[in-house]
Amino acid sequence: MKRVLIFDSGVGGLSIYQEIYSQLPQVQYVYAFDDAAFPYGELSEQELISRTVHIVTLLTERHQIDLVVIACNTASTIVLPTLRHSLSIPVVGVVPAIKPAALNSQRKVIGLLATPATVKRQYIDTLISQFASDCEVLRIGSTRLVEIAEEKLRGLPVSTLELKDILSPWKDQVDNIILGCTHFPLIKKEILVALGGGVDVVDSGKAVANRVKALLGNIEDCHVPIVNLTYNSAAVECSAALNVSFAKLKLNTIQSLHFPRS
Repeated sequence: MKRVLIFDSGVGGLSIYQEIYSQLPQVQYVYAFDDAAFPYGELSEQELISRTVHIVTLLTERHQIDLVVIACNTASTIVLPTLRHSLSIPVVGVVPAIKPAALNSQRKVIGLLATPATVKRQYIDTLISQFASDCEVLRIGSTRLVEIAEEKLRGLPVSTLELKDILSPWKDQVDNIILGCTHFPLIKKEILVALGGGVDVVDSGKAVANRVKALLGNIEDCHVPIVNLTYNSAAVECSAALNVSFAKLKLNTIQSLHFPRS
């Protein structure tokens, strides 16, 4: 049985997990989120690297993981070189889907929706230069959208009015929006309602899933029940509601890693 570890600071990585699971249901998944240090965009680079490497290495050894997915844009831009040096298995990161948005845009004005830390990083400028040089790329960095996605998984309602307010700078301007944080596909339907139509929304989930499938190669069907595991690093408010959401995604009840924020 192949085993894949998916890691994020919160529940955003579930959007990546769902895309991978839809292609590879015969794999065992371990989903780990470091909510004791959430959100990762507010950490120093050294703390982010230290926490990620510690948790990923611990779970990789414990569960004999075959491949790791860092399902966090912030962590992917900072920790991948160190993690790949530390592990002997493939490590897949995520980057905003700027290239497909630029190719799809008719107006040549696209929007990047991400965290405040992500929209300011140099690698975003590099991606735009490489893949969207013919486009005007507008940026919104929102921590609140991350919180809204977390709240949704905990059973709280999503306010369309609040989403409209956050996205109002782009009204009637962009024709493609990039979801540059893995949390955002969890509220994609609500974002589309808030935008009112006429806009395509893209994310990197399918591209990551395709990459994972290619790296794992041929996988035989598993003839024993698969138990997919979940870990977190902090006590979770509304844990009952969150466990219900995880169960719907075929993930087991959350287990604690007991790794507090330093």
